[in-house]
Amino acid sequence: MPKERQKTRYVCIFLKIYYKPWTFDTGVCSIKCMRYVDLFAGCGGLSLGLDRAGFDLVLAVEKSEMASQTFYHNFIKRLSSDKEWRDYDKTSIEDQFKSKLISNELGVLLDRKELIRNLKDQSIDIVVGGPPCQGFSLAGRRNPNDARNKLPWQYLEFVEQINPKAVVIENVVGMSRGFKKHGEEAPFEQLQQALRETGIGYVVQAVHINAMHYGVPEHRPRLMILALRKDIAEAKNVQATGSLWHSAFVDELGSVPDLAPIPTVARNEVRTLRDAISNLSNPTLDVKNKNAAAFLKDMSNAKAWRLKPLDGVGIPNQNTRKHQDKAIQRFRLYQYLSGQGLASTTLNIPAQNDREVAYIILERVLEDAVVPAYSPDGTLLAETKPILIELVFSMKTKKHSQRPLKWDKPSPTVVTLPDDYVHPSEPRIFTVRELARLQSFPDAFEFKAKETTGSERRRFEVPQYSQVGNAVAPLVAYSVGKRFYEILNR
Repeated sequence: MPKERQKTRYVCIFLKIYYKPWTFDTGVCSIKCMRYVDLFAGCGGLSLGLDRAGFDLVLAVEKSEMASQTFYHNFIKRLSSDKEWRDYDKTSIEDQFKSKLISNELGVLLDRKELIRNLKDQSIDIVVGGPPCQGFSLAGRRNPNDARNKLPWQYLEFVEQINPKAVVIENVVGMSRGFKKHGEEAPFEQLQQALRETGIGYVVQAVHINAMHYGVPEHRPRLMILALRKDIAEAKNVQATGSLWHSAFVDELGSVPDLAPIPTVARNEVRTLRDAISNLSNPTLDVKNKNAAAFLKDMSNAKAWRLKPLDGVGIPNQNTRKHQDKAIQRFRLYQYLSGQGLASTTLNIPAQNDREVAYIILERVLEDAVVPAYSPDGTLLAETKPILIELVFSMKTKKHSQRPLKWDKPSPTVVTLPDDYVHPSEPRIFTVRELARLQSFPDAFEFKAKETTGSERRRFEVPQYSQVGNAVAPLVAYSVGKRFYEILNR
């Protein structure tokens, strides 16, 4: 953070006790302390980007105790023990409000009218969040008992009561698909219309952005609704296009709408798996390119992200998972097949056919495969083609999602299930830290609670792997934050 801005922030914290709306002149430009609320905050991907862009956290709300623990540890206070967190989680909503993190449902906050008035009096600049909206319908306004609509309507109710200057809603691309057989528009379209009618109304820009256009080493398409209150939009001459805008690489980019985040990388600068995690491999890979150097420098720069620096005990969350011998051998086979240009679904062939048919298919599929077959770690898998086919039979599986990633490509979308992706050169799945790097979380951001959980408990637990997969990529959030910071500070 530049020294001038850092000093400005300290002065702002002092002056905001006495002035509203806390705007002052530094002698260079007029600076205003920008204040935000993060709803459905998760572990804090959006908050991390907004913090870096210059906004200050007023309050975060997250119902998952596990994700809240991570948020608290990174944005509120470093935890010395799990007990310290459990003690905090038991405190009253009012006390949690004072500490800036409510570990509970949004509805609990909405019922505290005094706290809502407090927030409204603070003149919140921007409210951000990702409410689950898959079942959202404008009909929900007429049917308050429809559970599908509860969370997005609570989000809109909060916006209406707080009256923020700007609003950001993030969600998965599937939210844009309409329910044609029911004759309904997509939740994404209906949510935009609802926001236009919330409070005095908002100017709404819908965007379809891909994280790799913003320096993230990950192909991650997401939808966002970016909105500015009508009175402010008119005063600042900010307009929306009325249609969905798609991000692109800067060398292939057309016009950018007023509210859309500006992409930061060209196609030949797209960051890859090698750029992101090469120094976490064993042994580490020697990567000599500006792309990797810039990204790794950013990931190690705790100060730029307004995080407490690492204490010298190593990068957190870099624990490799233990696998059974058969799983390790299957990972090696996946890696070998990938190196031969063959899909991981080759192992599905013997699982879907009887032996005679499967053998004929595998002979054809593996016709050009190189033998002896070695995995990237140097392990001999098979000396001859028949032995290779027998190995495929012994490793057969019905899983379709597992596959090794490639060093020289961006990661596919990081998901909540840790065993979907296999490391490109080591026979294992990725660590929490490696996936966090692919999401552009800096190393000083430490994930808390347990690493993963069983399938039955996934319905209500949000362990570290899920926290990473659910998050907004911080570099994307940073670009969104920069855009709104500039608009509101004109």
